[in-house]
Amino acid sequence: MVIGKDTALRLLLVDDQVNEAEAIVSSLRNAGIAVRPTRAETLDALAAALQQAGAVDLVLAEYASHQLPFAEVAAVVAGSGRDVPLLAVLDGVNDDLLDAIQAAGAHGVALRGRPQQLLRAVRAAWQDLDARRSQRRLEAQLRESERRCDALIDSSRDPIAYIHEGMHIRANQAYLEMFGFAAFEDIEGMSLLDLVAPAHVAGFKQLLRQLSRGEPPPPRYELTARDAEGRDFPAVMEFTPAQYEGEPCLQVIFRRQAAEHDPELARQLEELRQRDPATGLYNRPAFIAALDAAVADAAAHGGQHALLLVEPDHMGTLLDVIGLDAADRLLAAVGARLQQAAPDAMVARFGERQLALLANGSDHAATSALAERVRQDFLGHVLEVGEHSLNVTVSLGGVQIGEKIASTSQVLARASQGVAAALAVGGNRIELFDPGAMDRAEQARIAAWVARIRQAIAEDGFEPEFQPIIALQGDGRELYELTLRLRGSDDAPVAPDEYLPIAEEHGLLGAIDRWAIARAVALIGQRLAGGRHTRLLLAVSQDSLQDPLLPGYVAERLAAAGVPGELLVLAIPESKLFTSLREGQEFIAGLGAHGVQVALDRFGAGLNSLQLLAHVAPGLVRLDPQLMADLARNPQSQQQVRSIAGAAAPQGMRVIADRVQDAASMTLLFSAGVDYVQGDFLAPRGPEMNYDFS
Repeated sequence: MVIGKDTALRLLLVDDQVNEAEAIVSSLRNAGIAVRPTRAETLDALAAALQQAGAVDLVLAEYASHQLPFAEVAAVVAGSGRDVPLLAVLDGVNDDLLDAIQAAGAHGVALRGRPQQLLRAVRAAWQDLDARRSQRRLEAQLRESERRCDALIDSSRDPIAYIHEGMHIRANQAYLEMFGFAAFEDIEGMSLLDLVAPAHVAGFKQLLRQLSRGEPPPPRYELTARDAEGRDFPAVMEFTPAQYEGEPCLQVIFRRQAAEHDPELARQLEELRQRDPATGLYNRPAFIAALDAAVADAAAHGGQHALLLVEPDHMGTLLDVIGLDAADRLLAAVGARLQQAAPDAMVARFGERQLALLANGSDHAATSALAERVRQDFLGHVLEVGEHSLNVTVSLGGVQIGEKIASTSQVLARASQGVAAALAVGGNRIELFDPGAMDRAEQARIAAWVARIRQAIAEDGFEPEFQPIIALQGDGRELYELTLRLRGSDDAPVAPDEYLPIAEEHGLLGAIDRWAIARAVALIGQRLAGGRHTRLLLAVSQDSLQDPLLPGYVAERLAAAGVPGELLVLAIPESKLFTSLREGQEFIAGLGAHGVQVALDRFGAGLNSLQLLAHVAPGLVRLDPQLMADLARNPQSQQQVRSIAGAAAPQGMRVIADRVQDAASMTLLFSAGVDYVQGDFLAPRGPEMNYDFS
């Protein structure tokens, strides 16, 4: 599991008071955490919940509970055998209390009266749990990978050994046969120097000292080796940094060479092995090996390196001009130009139409400058490809390799996305990903959104959208939900879920609510003037719920437009009302005095939603969309819908089912006594109120 905005926290609450537990759930949801809460009322229920695999991520237990003493709760959690963090919920803490809580086995404390501390404690415990789960998965994958690699090494025809501090710790059968050993026990712990002819011992000792200081090994090392019988033979060694059973070591491949071995010819053959025959550039395997080394350096030592993927723009058009047979010559010319623009970098052919460039020791500024230099160099240069002279531009996708993205697969994925994005918008541009710049970019993005929201409030920049809410029980009156879209920087409309969290963080929800109310009343007035009695439902925020002046503002807007209050419905989330019950009662009463109905939104998501109906009397309740997810196959959701409809009907409350997904759900909702339905299955949102309710 990777925690994301759509990942639900499976929370188990142990609290004597349902309303206190509900307040915690509401505060977590208000902070943007999707919560799936359950509440244990007995130790047996707690143990049963913990025994279900994957059912609980976190236990929040009231430290002062009388029904379930904290020490007994901690014992049940510890005895479950599950990796489930336990947080003690209390009103205040001192040193002695903290010692007692930790001694009982709790992972931390969550202070009920300090919502931000409680939120941080929950997030920290959840993230630590996610990290431990990820580590266990990775360790299992690593063990499996090591098992497979071990099998491959055993079956390899190449003589391979693993060397730690100059001693053999692993060798395959081909290695043993080359040196004349019957079993690994004959060579285990033996110094690698014992397999080197005396004439080369001094030079090989120097190499081992260099390797022990952390210097990179040479790609190949030629020497005279000596087998178990004392016979000398020419050999070449290849070194690769590795790990064996968690310890850093060197993987060594020994290859026997013929007596007439020509060192210069061997060097040339090795060079050819790393080159692409069509372009003369490094090939993909050689480049991947160098990239792996750069990524490993970033992870282990904090090094900074640059990867650029480069692709000629409009390749199809170019090939139409020069012919398909000249494609390799074109890439060779592009590669040669890259080598001139970046003489200290490694340039390789990475794909059929793509080149790659690796610059070691390059920080973000140097990487940006390098990418721009490459782009400009092609922009002002003419490539000679056979008989053709071409003005070729290139698109570049780059990644700043550092500790925050020290994974070869991530680096390549980001670079590939970048070059694809650059090509998609016409080419001759750079898309550079720098993980270190993400925080700065996010701050700039949020600041731009805040300015855009303020401008929309001041200049009527929101765009209303409407979705019909359709009666199941024969009521043919017009009822729409009004939502607001805002255009982003690319002028594309953005849904409320994208900008409302930013507006909430910067205290703009109240102003947006007032703008929306004024617009809704004006639209109703326009419909009335045309002979249409249309009701509009509009969701408002907790800021409006706690604003004592809002009912007066609504009354002023209604009077100014000559609109009766019963044509306006304001919806507030159940979770917000639960934590602001007194303000909610005053809100409903204040609006009711002007004929405006209030709807409880996302109803049924709480631990005991029906309890609210004993304290407030809304005109409508709108079911939580989670209840509609696969309703036809979920008996528990069906029962909950029937319970809510059954409790609402005697009090004169109408029930709305949101995000209805299929015809089978419609039948179930009708039989359960639900009054209204809405969702894209019935009619999607749109800029016009043109649904035929007849």
